[in-house]
Amino acid sequence: MAINPVETVRIFQRQPEFKTYPAGQVIFERGQRGDYMYGIIEGEVELVVGDKVVETIESGDVFGEGALIHPDGTRASTAIAKSGCKLAYLDLERFLFAVQETPMFALEVMRSYSNRLRRLKHPLDLTA
Repeated sequence: MAINPVETVRIFQRQPEFKTYPAGQVIFERGQRGDYMYGIIEGEVELVVGDKVVETIESGDVFGEGALIHPDGTRASTAIAKSGCKLAYLDLERFLFAVQETPMFALEVMRSYSNRLRRLKHPLDLTA
């Protein structure tokens, strides 16, 4: 049985706090140090490289995990709230705990990351 990564993010929040962003607000910028990964509870987020929107993700998806696991810990894209957003978030310690305690969480995060990469490699293939 697959676990929705946003539900897992909620489960592993020690405090029921969320971050909210109005439409147009930058969540993080490319090159910044990344201390959190995010799960979209409500809203849409645009991922931007340079001045090009490379993807728009929505409720139920996760993003920002790359900076937690990449050795340099920096963001590869800029994330901007396309609409008003409510985001759950995990720091590295909570992320590692979630991965250790709930292996399906790790698989869901990997699946999300893999789907995003496939869409970037094959933008016209809607089955990716």
